[in-house]
Amino acid sequence: CLPWSLVCNGHRDCPNGEDEGKACFNSSSDYSYDRVGKCDSVPEFTPELRQQIASLKGDVNKIINFVMNGGDSGVTYNELATFVDRFGPRHLGTRVLEDSIDYVVDLLNKEGHDGVRTESLPVPIWRRGREWAQMVSPRLKSMNILGLGYSVGTNGKVLTGEVVVVKTFEELRARAHEVPGKFVVYNFVYESYAKTAKYRREGASEAARFGAIGALIRSVTPFSIDSPHTAYAENVPKIPAVSITVEDAELFDRITQRGEKVKVSLYMEAHMEGTGMSRNTISEITGYKYPDEAVIVSGHLDSWDVGQGAMDDGGGAFISWRALSVLKKLGLQLKRTVRSILWTGEEMGFFGVKDYVKVREREHRGVEPNHDSKP
Repeated sequence: CLPWSLVCNGHRDCPNGEDEGKACFNSSSDYSYDRVGKCDSVPEFTPELRQQIASLKGDVNKIINFVMNGGDSGVTYNELATFVDRFGPRHLGTRVLEDSIDYVVDLLNKEGHDGVRTESLPVPIWRRGREWAQMVSPRLKSMNILGLGYSVGTNGKVLTGEVVVVKTFEELRARAHEVPGKFVVYNFVYESYAKTAKYRREGASEAARFGAIGALIRSVTPFSIDSPHTAYAENVPKIPAVSITVEDAELFDRITQRGEKVKVSLYMEAHMEGTGMSRNTISEITGYKYPDEAVIVSGHLDSWDVGQGAMDDGGGAFISWRALSVLKKLGLQLKRTVRSILWTGEEMGFFGVKDYVKVREREHRGVEPNHDSKP
């Protein structure tokens, strides 16, 4: 079993983020995930390490000035804009994703990075197809929905049934006798992404356990403009699972609280199309003193099929490879190798990173990921 450890650097959301990290990596039996250090304080550095870090202040300021005010100002943003404008959504298993990977490989080669290469891996292919839903009682109302990744479809039929609205898994279990033959609507109270995303990951499984015909899961977001947010749920059972808007979840809750029945019709063509191949993209600047020790910066090139993936995670991916470009342009000498990895298959289940780590199990024993994301 490959050991993983998380070094927290004091984010407020660290306990939640840790839970989410465990859920992601523990979904595979090949991985374990252990916490190192406290989640409520920044880890202490030794005096020697503090002095070493302080000695790099000049180089750090040079990098900041070059990126913010110098020759690299705006370059990463403009490169990202060109990329997403050209390719748009880059869903796993599509020709567009593979074309976008070829495009980035060409850029990396033109910049003269070391060891530019791709590594192929098998990935599952899921297709959304057409999908729609509407409330049919007590009145007719069209709904904005997004099928969750890996959801099954409705088998070419339109499913129609009453809804049972719950706020927690505990309430679902308490009202299990009401569920058979109905849609379960999860209208949870949003606390944080990490705490409430469990309904998206596990909601369909829990609803199916009690005989539901489908799961309608409130969009996992603190704000809404009548649009749902989609993501994957690796262990969704064979019932349709969709994300619905905050507004519709609240509407169903209000109506049922008055003792009225709500009926919904749902149609989905979502299905699996077997296995395909995709690629991780790797480049690096080789260190002069410890070339076999690598500092890895990474993001993922794939996106969901319903958006251009500029923030998730085009920005992260382009920052990762542009970091190498900046270091190269400034001619900074690096003791250790700095490696950029642009993952594939993150949205559908972290396939790129899992494959990369599995292949290099011995190489990465003792790896300590440092997660710097904001909530």
